[in-house]
Amino acid sequence: MRSLWGGVAHPARIVPLAFLAAIVVGTALLSLPYSTPGPARPPVLTAAFTTVSAVCVTGLTTVDTATYWSPFGQTVIMALIQVGGFGIMTLATLLGMLVGGKLRLRSSLIAQAETHTLNIGDVRHVVRRVAMTMLAFEAAFAAVLTLRFRQRYDDTWGEAVWHGVFHSISAFSNAGFALYSDNLVGFVADAWIMFPICAAIIAGGIGFPVLFELRRRWRAPHQWTVHTRLTVHGSLILLVAGIGAFLLLEWSNAGTLGGLSPWGKVVGGVTGGVVPRTAGFNSIDYADITPETMAVNYVLMFIGGGSGGTAGGIKVTTFFLLAFVIWSEVRGERDTNIAHRSIGGSTLRQALTVVLLALAAIAVGTMAILLATDYALDVVLFETISAFATVGLSTGITPHLPPSAEITLMVLMFVGRVGSITVASALALKSRHRQFHLPEERPVIG
Repeated sequence: MRSLWGGVAHPARIVPLAFLAAIVVGTALLSLPYSTPGPARPPVLTAAFTTVSAVCVTGLTTVDTATYWSPFGQTVIMALIQVGGFGIMTLATLLGMLVGGKLRLRSSLIAQAETHTLNIGDVRHVVRRVAMTMLAFEAAFAAVLTLRFRQRYDDTWGEAVWHGVFHSISAFSNAGFALYSDNLVGFVADAWIMFPICAAIIAGGIGFPVLFELRRRWRAPHQWTVHTRLTVHGSLILLVAGIGAFLLLEWSNAGTLGGLSPWGKVVGGVTGGVVPRTAGFNSIDYADITPETMAVNYVLMFIGGGSGGTAGGIKVTTFFLLAFVIWSEVRGERDTNIAHRSIGGSTLRQALTVVLLALAAIAVGTMAILLATDYALDVVLFETISAFATVGLSTGITPHLPPSAEITLMVLMFVGRVGSITVASALALKSRHRQFHLPEERPVIG
């Protein structure tokens, strides 16, 4: 065992293996007869697809979560969402702390890779704070949802608590799983349901490093790090743009917001601008959105949320960092400067690599599904971006895809959650460092 782990000790290799281990365990649990109301075992592909979607906190499903799975199966799904949202390596490190009280260097490095911390000595403290923060947010949102389910929808206290806890965990983890056959369409105009869920999505998706810094320095924005500045300001820009675009494009659409009251349209518009950041809850039928709204969602889903949190996509920092690179290049500046700080060349190359690998994964996945089905490019592209960015939104084609297309989406969800660079690093046997610098040459660009 030691020799086995010794060969894959780098965190970039252990993280994908840990996710794969969770997927194997989850698939086995959901394949049990207890996981469905009937006596028959669920098909392995159905169990595997649901497990990958839950562990990768995506929300795409091939079956109805509310009716297909038993309470046991739904509990397994909720647990997988929690594990995926928290980060398998972070959870493993936390358990090691509780049992042994000590962290080894290798465990610290693993947790560092998962929580995006920079100081190995801070890992123990950070992991504990991640756990406490996550549980505190989930408990607060669960309490609000529980009271609403109890008072407005006549749930028993047991049902209200169950619905509140499940949807709170699913929202904070940006998973998008719901215990209703129409997801959250029945609550489209209920602000007491949708706004807490939107708040949980934002809190979970903004990233733990940003939450920690905001807690310390929320009164002093001028002291924020570049990462926090990019994440907070970029998220606000995308939220305002997304909500505004959704309201503008869907206000009179009879298939989505057109039949609602003005206040109901506002609630639906806020939800429509938040969930592509990468939650996957739908309070309207995305098969009926306008082509313009679908195009806006392509962009919002692809960008995603903040680094170090539960959201997917290429991340807000990556997108706006490259925007600053373009701005610097247009102005003829040699360095890329943000908030009186210079951004290193290795960081810029990493951001560019993330975007190009993401585009490549989506392109390959889209072509594979187009070859396997007769669906149009626009809906297939929506599905593949949603899978890779671990969003979970769908125009309704997921349950009707052939097995090969389902497997394609599973791969996209896995690669999107683990991270394209992490997967690439895991596949690389050795990292090469040249001991010399070759003569420089500039090819023609553009």
